[in-house]
Amino acid sequence: MSDQSAVLNDVRRGMIPAHIYNDQELFELEKERVFGRAWVFVAHESEIPNAGDYVVRRVLEDSFIIARDEKGVVRAHFNMCLHRGMQVCRAEMGNASHFRCPYHGWSYRNDGRIVGLPFHQEAYGGEAGFKRKGQRLLPAPNLASYNGLIFISMDPDAQPLEEFLGDFRFYLDYYTRQSPSGIELRGPQRWRIKANWKIGAENFAGDMYHTPQTHTSVVEIGLFREPKAEKRKDGCTYWAGSGGGTTYKLPPGSLDERFRYVGYPQEMVDRMKQMLSEDQLKVVGDDGFMISAASIYPNLSLVHNWPKVADTDQVLPFISIRQWQPISADETEVLSWFAVDAEAPEEFKALSYKAYLMCFGSTGMFEQDDVENWVSLTNTAAGSMARRLLLNSRMGLLEDGTEVVPALGPDQFHGPGVAHTGYAEYNQRELLTRWADHIEQPVKAASTLEVGGAEQVSVSQAGAARPAVPEPADQDRADQARADRLGAQA
Repeated sequence: MSDQSAVLNDVRRGMIPAHIYNDQELFELEKERVFGRAWVFVAHESEIPNAGDYVVRRVLEDSFIIARDEKGVVRAHFNMCLHRGMQVCRAEMGNASHFRCPYHGWSYRNDGRIVGLPFHQEAYGGEAGFKRKGQRLLPAPNLASYNGLIFISMDPDAQPLEEFLGDFRFYLDYYTRQSPSGIELRGPQRWRIKANWKIGAENFAGDMYHTPQTHTSVVEIGLFREPKAEKRKDGCTYWAGSGGGTTYKLPPGSLDERFRYVGYPQEMVDRMKQMLSEDQLKVVGDDGFMISAASIYPNLSLVHNWPKVADTDQVLPFISIRQWQPISADETEVLSWFAVDAEAPEEFKALSYKAYLMCFGSTGMFEQDDVENWVSLTNTAAGSMARRLLLNSRMGLLEDGTEVVPALGPDQFHGPGVAHTGYAEYNQRELLTRWADHIEQPVKAASTLEVGGAEQVSVSQAGAARPAVPEPADQDRADQARADRLGAQA
C-alpha cells in the first residue's frame, strides 16, 4: 500500500488530487477505514413497525437482516448461516418469526437464536458435538438509532451514535421530527450510477454553486417560486458535528408565514412549533433560513424542497433520504427513500410523494442533471493526467486563508456549528477532511468467532479468548438496553 500522506495533506488544504474520485487503492482503504468505523444508515423503524418485520440492507459487501423480534427489539443480524455460510434471508423485506437457511435447513428465530438443526443427534452427537444452546446469528458490531433512523457501525468500540452525529442532530430534527409520531418512509428506490460515492455526498453537503448552471432549466420551466436559481447565494451553508447542509433565504414574514410559504398546512406548522426547540424555530422565524439539502458523513444525504405540483402557484414540500452505497471506485448504488411526517394529512402525503418523484426520484429532473456531471467527473478522474491535477476546492477563502465572507454571528444564525452566506466550499472541505483523517488512521484488527464446539470462544487476531455469547440473563439485559436505545415497544 503506497503512502497517501501527500494526498491527504492536499485534501486538508482544499486542493483535491483529482484521482481520489476513481482510485482502487484509496477505495480499498475506504472500505476498511471509513466504512469500518463510521456509523452507516441502514433503515428506519417505520420500515419494520411490527414484530417479525424485517428488511435486508448492506454495509458495503456485508449483508444484514434488520428485524424487529417478537419482543419488539430491533436487531441487526449478519446474513450468513453459522454452518456453511449461505445467506439465511434472500428476500429484501418481509415478516417472519424464523429464518431458515435454504442450504442445510438450519433455522433461527428473528432474535437471531438458533432453534433448528436437522439431525442434530445423528450428525453431531447432540450437544456433545455441537452446543446449540446460546448460538445465534452474528450480530452487527454496533447498532443504534436517532429519531427512528437506524445505524450500524462495524466498529464495536465506536463512539455513541449521538456523539458521532454531534450538533448536526439540531438540523436532522427538521427532517425527522415534525410531529410526535416522527416520519414514515416509502421505498427505497434503487439505481446504480457510474460515479464515485463521495461526489454525491459532497454535492448534497453544500454545493449551492452548481444550481444556477446545472439546474437552470428546472427553474426556467417555473417549477419553483424563486424566479432565479441565483437566489441560492442568499441562503447559507452550515457545518456542525458530522454533517452540514444548505438553506434557502426566505422572504420577510412571521414564523407561521415562512413555514406556509414553503407549503406546509397550518396544522403541520402547529405541530412543528411544539416539536422544535426555540433556537430551531428562530433559524426559520428570526433568521429567515429554511433547511434544504444536507449530508451526514460518510454517505447519507437528505433533501428538503418545495416545487409546484399542480397547475397553480401553490408549492408543496417533500423530504427525501438517500444513501450513496459504494460498489467500486467508479460505481455507486443510490438508495432513495421518500420521507413524510407520519401525522401529515393524506392529501399532503400524496402530493408530497408526487413532488419527490418529479424532482429526486430515479427519473427526477434534478437527478438527471446531477448524474451527468458526476459520471463525467469519475470517468475523467481515472486517467493518468488526473494524477497531476489538484482541483481547487477553496471557494470562500482568500489565498492566505482569510474568509471571503465572515461566518454568521449568533445574532444572525441561531443554529450550532459554523454558517456562512453565499457561495463557498466550507462543507465539502469539512467532509473530505474527515475522510482524510479516517483514511490516515488504521483500524483495529477485528475479532473472529469460532462457532460451536465444546468451548465456543471469540478469538481475536491477537489470540485472546472470551465467551462468545452472553449468558441468557446477560443477553436479556443487553436486549432490553438495546430496546431502550432504539425506542422499541417491547
